[in-house]
Amino acid sequence: MTGTIARLPDLGWMLRPLTEIPGVRHSVVVSEDGLRLGHASAENLTGPVAGLSVAEAESLSAACAAMTMTGRSTSALLFGRDARTRQLMLETDQGFVLFTHAGVGAHLGVATDPDADVGLVAQQMQLLVAKIGAHLSSMPRDEAAAT
Repeated sequence: MTGTIARLPDLGWMLRPLTEIPGVRHSVVVSEDGLRLGHASAENLTGPVAGLSVAEAESLSAACAAMTMTGRSTSALLFGRDARTRQLMLETDQGFVLFTHAGVGAHLGVATDPDADVGLVAQQMQLLVAKIGAHLSSMPRDEAAAT
């Protein structure tokens, strides 16, 4: 079988408004199956992850896909198969990670410091998705055509 591999556009530039919110460290857009579509980090960060490398953003993308799949399974178990997970939040000693649905087949993840205004961050994530959700969408990839 052969197929065409198309390079996905990097959507990191769309995330800059999120990384300018006080307390936001990193942001990533991922496809439903865990592929990084783009990422951005706030400027002048210090600490263990001062800026996401492509490899770190790809790992975060895979983790985001796993978290959203877990959320989907939990929602289906508790509320029925038609229940859709819209947002997830993970709290750690070092901050929060928020995940939200960002269009067809895509999710948006944001990592913050512990003192970030999580309500403001979630609101701005929703505004960004509403504003540019069509660009954040990731259509399913075609299966390779048989020769």
